[in-house]
Amino acid sequence: MNREIVTKIILLLALTTMAVLTIAPADVLAQCAMCKSTANNLDSVSARQLNLSTLILLCPPVAIFGVILRLAYKHRNAPGDKD
Repeated sequence: MNREIVTKIILLLALTTMAVLTIAPADVLAQCAMCKSTANNLDSVSARQLNLSTLILLCPPVAIFGVILRLAYKHRNAPGDKD
C-alpha cells in the first residue's frame, strides 16, 4: 500500500472515532463517576484490590498497542517503497 493511502485511512479512522465519541450519550461517558463514588466508600483493602484490578485490565490493551507499534516500526520501510 502506498503511504498516502495508509495516511488517509488512519485519518479517516481517527475522525470516525472522534465523531462517535462526540455523539455518544452522556450515560456512556459517566461510568468513571460511578466508579469514583464506589471507590470512595471502600475500605483500604478493597480500594487496593480495585486499583490492582484496574492495572490488570490495563495490561492487554497496552500489550496489543505495543505489538502494533513494534510491527509498524519494524516494517516502516517495506521493500519496493521508494520513500
